[in-house]
Amino acid sequence: MSKGTVYLIPTVLAEDGFAAVPAYTLDAIKACAVFFVEEERTARRYLKKLWREMVIDHYQWHVIDKKNPEVKKAMEDALRAGLTVGIMSEAGCPGVADPGQDLVALAQSRGAIVKPLVGPSSILLALMASGMNGQHFRFKGYLPIDQLQRNKVIKELEADSAKTGCTQIFIETPYRNNQMLDSLLKICQPATRLCIGVDITSANEKIQTRTIADWKKDIPELHKKPVIYLISV
Repeated sequence: MSKGTVYLIPTVLAEDGFAAVPAYTLDAIKACAVFFVEEERTARRYLKKLWREMVIDHYQWHVIDKKNPEVKKAMEDALRAGLTVGIMSEAGCPGVADPGQDLVALAQSRGAIVKPLVGPSSILLALMASGMNGQHFRFKGYLPIDQLQRNKVIKELEADSAKTGCTQIFIETPYRNNQMLDSLLKICQPATRLCIGVDITSANEKIQTRTIADWKKDIPELHKKPVIYLISV
């Protein structure tokens, strides 16, 4: 029985961030017969940008949806047929803070060849630029929307960093960034370091690490911008 091959295809973090996508990504795209994507419209546009001659309708397309059992069945069918599959997230690297991980887990369980491709990851790029502990770090994902719960989690993350030296990494929906920053400035200790990564890989990229006390002197406007946060004590 054929097992198939799965390429984990990186996508851009910013519309002008194509320089961060390695050239060999195109070879993987050309080898694929089926694509599983987080958002079909943006995925198609991205692929056409990389490969203008691509005939989009020559490929099978499936939108990744945990609630739809047919998606997993489509993956199983593709692997059983020995096809080469591409998995793409909306931004960055699939399988990391991304629903594509379930399909990767399925491919692994079926003995498929899984090939991750190098590409832009806001988590790693921000960590690299932060000057914080890269030996011990944790990605928390999204913090609670409720303010009281969010403040509680922030306190816990700061306390854990103080105890273990772990860098705490998390994200927020762009339209709630200012609320997140306000919570961080109110909850964290003055000497706690906060790194804010904005528009990573774009022409407007800005990754800065300052103490909470210093950020309070110059509060940035983050509304509707892609931002990643790191704290370290």
